[in-house]
Amino acid sequence: MILVTGGGGYIGSHLVKKLKEDGEKVIVFDNFERGHKWAVKGVEVVEGDLRNKEDIKKVFNNFDIEEVYHFAAYSLVGESMQDPMKYFKGNVCGTLNLIDVMTENNVRYIVFSSSAAVYGNPEKIPITEDQPKNPTNVYGQSKLMIENVLEWFSRLNKIRYVALRYFNAAGAYYDGSIGEAHDPETHLIPIVLQTALGKREKVYIYGNDYPTKDGTPVRDYIHVMDLIDAHIKAMQWMKSNNKSDVFNLGNGKGFTVLEVIETAKKVTMKDIKYEIAARRSGDPAVLVASCEKAKKVLGWTPKSPELEKIISDAWKWHKNFEQKETIF
Repeated sequence: MILVTGGGGYIGSHLVKKLKEDGEKVIVFDNFERGHKWAVKGVEVVEGDLRNKEDIKKVFNNFDIEEVYHFAAYSLVGESMQDPMKYFKGNVCGTLNLIDVMTENNVRYIVFSSSAAVYGNPEKIPITEDQPKNPTNVYGQSKLMIENVLEWFSRLNKIRYVALRYFNAAGAYYDGSIGEAHDPETHLIPIVLQTALGKREKVYIYGNDYPTKDGTPVRDYIHVMDLIDAHIKAMQWMKSNNKSDVFNLGNGKGFTVLEVIETAKKVTMKDIKYEIAARRSGDPAVLVASCEKAKKVLGWTPKSPELEKIISDAWKWHKNFEQKETIF
């Protein structure tokens, strides 16, 4: 049986749906503080909090867990700088509890949802896994601390892990049934699409004087379903080879903020207003992943790398969600 922590969240719920479609037995563990119950309808759910070890013990006592996908985390950069203890307790201590219960029950395999935030301001582009890790915020530091803990437990032969460092996950399930719904929403593509739907007056672009093709920051967007494919391949690779490792997950190419807005205009056939605002402190000009390691080792290749496809699938979901919001 497969345990998915944070399975009611954006990426977790997409993995749960795919695993169920593949005929796997899945348990979702979530406190639903930020996840959504509607995203995991028809799935076995245990409500609980990783900060309470007894909640986790109940899951392992009641179900025969064989492998874990660990998504549960706080993930807002700004909030992490205002309330660091929340992030260290929630992300780091919660994961320590999970690892403790896993080892008590001889469950060896975990795929961990890490982040490109572990790198901080990169030394070179594209970013490779061996670059220095110098997080510039508490969120990134919490993810790096967890990676270090996992590495030690692997060295001591207690577990095997794969840490996946995401860049910008975007898009939605191909059929438009589930997608990205954060509150507050901080991600560019949903913000742009909410503007197209009239939920926002305009999009704010933070700086247009960067050394990029149009002056706006460049980011690497990866389709959420390509991300899910990588998670499943990572688990298969880890179990087959009895090894641990770390991989970047991105598209391997970047798009500027203005390119995202212009593509969204084309997809939605709506006018999307924007306003240039001051740069945000610490925002790098370009963040693009090198995914060569994941391609070579895991045999993974993004199937939907086109920005238009990513935005089109997200748009299908956002229109669907707009119609059903009152029902949920």
